[in-house]
Amino acid sequence: MEIPSKYEAGTVERKWYDYWMENRYFKSVPDQRKPYAIVIPPPNVTGVLHMGHMLNNTIQDVLIRRARLKGFNACWVPGTDHASIATEAKVVAKLKDRGIAKADLTREEFLEHAWDWTHEYGGVILEQLKKLGCSCDWDRTKFTMDEDLSASVIKVFVDLYEKGLIYRGYRMVNWDPEAKTTLSDEEVIYEERQGSLYYLQYAVEGSDEKITIATTRPETILGDTAICVNPDDERYTHLIGKKAIVPLAGRAIPVIADDYVDMEFGTGCLKVTPAHDENDKMLGDKHGLEVVDIFHDDATLNEHGLHYAGKDRFVVRKEISKELEEKGFLIKTEQHLNKVGTSERTKAVIEPKLSDQWFLKMEDLVKPAHEAVLGSGEIKLFPKKFENTYRHWLENIRDWNISRQLWWGHQIPAWYYGGGKEDFVVANNVEEALVKAKEVTGNVALTTADLRQEEDSLDTWFSSWLWPISVFNGILEPENEEINYYYPTNDLVTGPDILFFWVARMIIAGYEFRGEKPFSNIYLTGLVRDKQRRKMSKSLGNSPDALKLIEEFGADGVRVGLLLSSAAGNDLLFDEALCQQGKGFANKIWNAFRLVKGWEVSAEIPQPEHSAVALAWYKHKFNKTLQEIEDQFSKYRISDALMATYKLIWDDFCSWLLEMVKPAYQQPIDAKTYAQIIAVFEDNLKLLHPFMPFLTEEIWQHMEERAPENALIVAKWPEQETFDEQVIREFEKAADVISGIRTIRKEKNIPQKNELSLMVLAADEKSERYDSVIAKLGNLDALSYVTSQVEGALSFRVGADEYFIPVAGAINVEDEIAKLNEELIYTEGFLKSVQKKLSNERFVNNAPDNVVAIERQKEADALAKIDTLKESLSRLK
Repeated sequence: MEIPSKYEAGTVERKWYDYWMENRYFKSVPDQRKPYAIVIPPPNVTGVLHMGHMLNNTIQDVLIRRARLKGFNACWVPGTDHASIATEAKVVAKLKDRGIAKADLTREEFLEHAWDWTHEYGGVILEQLKKLGCSCDWDRTKFTMDEDLSASVIKVFVDLYEKGLIYRGYRMVNWDPEAKTTLSDEEVIYEERQGSLYYLQYAVEGSDEKITIATTRPETILGDTAICVNPDDERYTHLIGKKAIVPLAGRAIPVIADDYVDMEFGTGCLKVTPAHDENDKMLGDKHGLEVVDIFHDDATLNEHGLHYAGKDRFVVRKEISKELEEKGFLIKTEQHLNKVGTSERTKAVIEPKLSDQWFLKMEDLVKPAHEAVLGSGEIKLFPKKFENTYRHWLENIRDWNISRQLWWGHQIPAWYYGGGKEDFVVANNVEEALVKAKEVTGNVALTTADLRQEEDSLDTWFSSWLWPISVFNGILEPENEEINYYYPTNDLVTGPDILFFWVARMIIAGYEFRGEKPFSNIYLTGLVRDKQRRKMSKSLGNSPDALKLIEEFGADGVRVGLLLSSAAGNDLLFDEALCQQGKGFANKIWNAFRLVKGWEVSAEIPQPEHSAVALAWYKHKFNKTLQEIEDQFSKYRISDALMATYKLIWDDFCSWLLEMVKPAYQQPIDAKTYAQIIAVFEDNLKLLHPFMPFLTEEIWQHMEERAPENALIVAKWPEQETFDEQVIREFEKAADVISGIRTIRKEKNIPQKNELSLMVLAADEKSERYDSVIAKLGNLDALSYVTSQVEGALSFRVGADEYFIPVAGAINVEDEIAKLNEELIYTEGFLKSVQKKLSNERFVNNAPDNVVAIERQKEADALAKIDTLKESLSRLK
């Protein structure tokens, strides 16, 4: 097979990915081997590949490829999430472009459009992941709206309801007025925003007295149903039981007393709007207050909004504050910094809203998940620092609002048989619901036509929390072969931003529905940021096109670039130069391969001593590095594992070993050394394959003709062998000696082709292990050991040993003496100028300590250099 002169990443990547797919190397079925399973964090079906996906999936691919090489039955399950809010928004926007409003469609008609959109655009990201080299078992690709996964969700809902853990309640919820749905507490992002505090006066009915309250939301006064004061506040006790008049609305509302009110905060008076604040709702329930909801679902004001009806809440805030000021109700405004809840998906400001919703009780469900991570350590978080975040969420958990006012998603399996809120049954399907409804009502004449299914759908996370179980059909068939073989899975790789949304909930589901953990290790990646530490986003325009990066630098180059700077849990400061470094590494290895394959091999030549010694050293170095790599993988320090591999191949293999064994120009290499180099090269490729799968497979297949069962992707990971630290340390010293010889050649302009002699004055016990290597790489005609310093020689030190190179024939002695004398005169002059400054008491006493210290260091360096120059001159004379 002809070896191209240049590594063409694009061609190679297409060729080998197709080859891997054709030979079904990614395919996994249960067998006698030990399984290693990963489930992909399912990207939104609406998604396209971005830098976060690139990092996350590269790490997963590294882990799965390494497991495959280590002989595990490696199974990486891919898939996508139906993403209720995001997908519905896309479909609504598409319909709007065609002049169709969602409100004009039936649920069935809308879902047809949603499925059409999903089939056309969904799953694009999975195809893009193939370009990155992701070795998922694509036959297992799942979608959270697949029939079996949907049935799993419904079964779980029914099970939890029958256990008394799911209930329907009229509660204050987080309302997203853009998506027109509720959100769970965890989907609300709080941002600090500069706003205003408005001081408003309410007239006291039947008197000239006024009550002043402060609010950040003047538009909500139209929903006020009480003024509340502390019963111990002497300023206001005379008002308790009286009525105040709501500005503009003219409604009379009671002045009530409750110790909930902080007398020291604000004016000590609180406006109570039960429909639009959770704490106000609590007061309203306690005191039996009227509830006045002033908003439509899109956060425009309704009929209670007076002449502002139909206007957006933020428009009304500006207009009503102006009207209140003009009419004397607004007495002052102050700047006020407060936390505003926003929707994680749409970024809209959340509106607290009273609504009938479905909830899952969490208090008892979280206990096994808490114990597994924070108690027994059965599940481990990497890095460990995220345990505090995990603890905070689980120890402050509230019931999960699982219903969403969306059509795209899993429709809640509740059927109403009457007009009341509680007139419903929960069942797996309408037929089962009919049986239950007949039992509840005693009405045997009921038909399915009399039943009406709940309009709401389930929160997207309610399906994805089952992901590690449902992808193996473990809900519908809890004892099937696959769930028993692959579950629990091994590693989960995801971002810390969904540690609660998804990770904690999967752990909860694992213990609730399988009685065991869903995975053993959770590797949390950092966020990908730009060089200015800004989070990458489309809006900032700082997120590069992932596919263009692959096109420019090759998938392997991008993978290396991402991983080299990606310590677990720490943000990655992405720079395209990192990908260039990865591409450069690929080219370095490719050129090393071409060098080796270009050597002529002779079976007649015995193996030179320097080659035997070099290969013995590399075996020890390789095994030491392998131990480091195994340790780093065990700690999920993937970046460090790559760096160790990078240094082994670039520095130790390419820069040292190949130089040590390389035959002389136009001379053949001995067959024994060549065979050993090929074996070493192959072991290197195995270590590198998880990180750079395409390049390594290409070189592996060029090494020799191989049958499909001998492809690198299914080769055997190198076995750990013992190594001798002494052998490695001695080589490091030999490398320094070689560098010393090369430095002298460079400084004295001695051509590499000129042979030199080297004499060694060993301070300690001498080691001759690498003398043949030093002789070869230093181009020495002789290497000997002496017991005293050598006159008339150039010298350098490595540790306590001194090395001498006789100058006779190597350099022009007279020129060298003149050069050293010139440098000595300059250095002595420099020393005088420094010592003059230091002899100036005014300078020493007044200059900063660090400045004086620098000058004293200059003096010491100059004195040391003068001694060295004089010693060199004495040897040459």
